[in-house]
Amino acid sequence: MVIRIGIIGKTNAGKTTLFNSMTLLSGEVSNYPFTTKTPETGVASVVTICVHKEFNVQDNPANSRCEDGWRFVPVEVTDLPGLIKGAWMGKGLGNQFLSVAAQSDALLHVVDASGSVDKDGKITEPGTGEPLADFADVELELVLWYVKLFTSNISKISKLVRMPGSSIPDAVAQVLQGVGVRKEHVQNSLRESLLEGKDIDNWSEKEIQNFCWVLREVSKPTLIIANKMDLSYSSENFKRLREKYKGLIVVPTSGEAELTLRRAEAKGLIKYIPGEERFEIVRPQDLNDAQKAALAYIRRKVFGEYLRTGVQFALNIAIFKLLKMNSVYPVADPQRLADKEGRILPDLYLMPSGSTVADLARTVHTDLAKGLLYALDVRTGLHLPTNYVLRDRDVLSIVSTAKTG
Repeated sequence: MVIRIGIIGKTNAGKTTLFNSMTLLSGEVSNYPFTTKTPETGVASVVTICVHKEFNVQDNPANSRCEDGWRFVPVEVTDLPGLIKGAWMGKGLGNQFLSVAAQSDALLHVVDASGSVDKDGKITEPGTGEPLADFADVELELVLWYVKLFTSNISKISKLVRMPGSSIPDAVAQVLQGVGVRKEHVQNSLRESLLEGKDIDNWSEKEIQNFCWVLREVSKPTLIIANKMDLSYSSENFKRLREKYKGLIVVPTSGEAELTLRRAEAKGLIKYIPGEERFEIVRPQDLNDAQKAALAYIRRKVFGEYLRTGVQFALNIAIFKLLKMNSVYPVADPQRLADKEGRILPDLYLMPSGSTVADLARTVHTDLAKGLLYALDVRTGLHLPTNYVLRDRDVLSIVSTAKTG
């Protein structure tokens, strides 16, 4: 299962810098609109505590990596073109943006907290832009796009609803499955918009808009990234964002600081594990004056005030809080905690909340699910039924009559 995270926001909010800091790719960074003309996709990592220390073994990760007791699990991240008003009608790069955003499991909405971007997405003096309006503008475009998709398919949805055994959640999910809408999303949205039991043909325009607003929020959980926190006015605007959007998580970040640290670490100049609250200079003699000044600035303005750059923290929040993923370690040999090749704790799978042993078996290998008997809890030795709901940090051995390669 590939988890896809989309980075959205206005032009010049720092999306590409944030993307590069997560993936160590080098997308073009500039200060004119639409620098990112096509979506760029890379691999980032979410971080969780590895279980190998608990079991007092040395692990041999295969689908992830372990560093100083932390497991880094790959996820897909896409940097999307900046959005402008009218994108939902296809203006600018709207169609391209929205089609890719639709494939994301969660969205990181980047806002320039320093207020250095004007209403048209151009660089301006810090403090003169309005981060709250920037966020609202992009969110409105997404909702209007959902309204457009829904209303253009209303007759098809209505016909499906009237088929034997069908319902509004079934019909809407079938028509909008291409943008990641599932039946449970529709059910939650109907309940929250107070439309349960009401004939879809009698929905008013306002009711359709309310439903689509909730559906967008439910089907694409979103984290607000208050970026450029090391600049003037950011602290005040960060507080305003949190106050205005109390129902959303707002994470303070400095994509520029994280990118600087990641590149310095890649060159062996510093020791830095993404997400940690410190970094260590290991080759001070190889740093020039500009690099020394940059690291001192980060230590003072970012770590000194916010403890971390916030970039890795934001990714972790998106995966473990918004998407409610649990980290699960399947092993073939419960005594050695090894796979068939003898690798210790080789794989970590991110499984959605509510997933069962049967879901894990299908994820590991489709044949395992065909002859699935039970799973063995490595910690307790208990035989867990196929409908056992997985918990975070479970270490399980799947027992099946099926043979895999």
